Amino acid sequence: MFLAEHAAGFLAAEKNPNPLIPDAAELIFGTFAFLVVLVVLGKMLIPRIQTTLAERTDAIEGGIKRAEEAQDEAQKVLEQYKEQLAEARHEAARFREESREQGAQIIAEMREQAQTEAQRLIDQAHAQIEADRQQAFTSLRTEIGELAVDLASRIVGESLEDEARRRGTVDRFLDQLEDRARAEA
Repeated sequence: MFLAEHAAGFLAAEKNPNPLIPDAAELIFGTFAFLVVLVVLGKMLIPRIQTTLAERTDAIEGGIKRAEEAQDEAQKVLEQYKEQLAEARHEAARFREESREQGAQIIAEMREQAQTEAQRLIDQAHAQIEADRQQAFTSLRTEIGELAVDLASRIVGESLEDEARRRGTVDRFLDQLEDRARAEA
């Protein structure tokens, strides 16, 4: 069989001595097959390819547009952030200034209260000193009166034990001493 096949191939080669020129039947069959493939590709495959290419083009252009829109939106957000940041800094500076003013006002009020309290304590101390002085003066006056009455009793030799007389005499004597001291001052 091997021989029969080679012989048929050899005879076919003798008919067409040039291997570059195809047989007419092969040429017609090949052309028909090419046209069938071309029609199938033209009717089915090329529209699908064009649709896919158009979708990819739209997706790419849409992606570019979305990216540009996102970039514009990001730029707007950045500007808003910068404005808010500047506003926050301004607000913080205003709060610091108000706090300083309030602090100064509180310090002034506290100083005023301290001065008022100090003056009140000084006035209270003066009043207490005056009361103590009056009490000491009264006590001293009484003791001086008693000493004067004792001394006068010894000098006069008469008893000055009567309380009303003694007080009257002591008060007159002390009043005269006070009048002299005022007159000299």
